[in-house]
Amino acid sequence: MPKEILNNKEIERAIKRISYEIIEKNKGAENFCLIGIQRGGVLPAKKLAKQLEAIEGCSVDSGTLDITFYRDDISLKKEQPVMYNTHMPFSINNRNVVLVDDVIFTGRTVRAAMDALLDFGRPAAIQLAVLIDRGHREFPIQPNYVGKVVPTSRDESVLVSLFEESEKDSVTIR
Repeated sequence: MPKEILNNKEIERAIKRISYEIIEKNKGAENFCLIGIQRGGVLPAKKLAKQLEAIEGCSVDSGTLDITFYRDDISLKKEQPVMYNTHMPFSINNRNVVLVDDVIFTGRTVRAAMDALLDFGRPAAIQLAVLIDRGHREFPIQPNYVGKVVPTSRDESVLVSLFEESEKDSVTIR
C-alpha cells in the first residue's frame, strides 16, 4: 500500500525553499540556468523556474535534457530506448547549471546527465537540485539542494506525481 510522504503543500514549500537556496548560492538569478532531466526532472524544473521568477522578478533560463544514449544501462535493456526532447535555447558556457531531477537514487542518472550536458558546452559549475533523496548511491554524487531526504530500502519505490497546474501533487513510497 503506497504511503504519502509529501502532499501538495509540502511540495510547494520544498520548491520555495530550494528556490531561495539556489538564489542565495548563486547570488541572484543572473548567471544560472535550470535544466530538467527528462522525464522526471522536467516538471520540478518548471515549478522551480516559476517560483524563482516570482521571487526575483525576472525570467530564468530553463530547458530540458535527454540522457537516453548516455545511460550506462542502455545495452542491458531488451526494449528499444525511448528518446525525449532536449531543449536548451541558450548557452551554458561559463554559467552555473542547476540540473533538476525528481528523485536521486544511485547517482547513475545524474552521471549520464553531466556527460550529456558537457556536449552542449562548458559550464562554470554544475549543481544538482532534487525533490527527493532516497540514498543508495553507487556514484559519489550528492545534490546541492534537496526537498526531502527519505530513507528507503532498495526494494521500495518512490513515485513523484506532479502536474503542470494541480493541487494533487504528491510523493508516495511503496
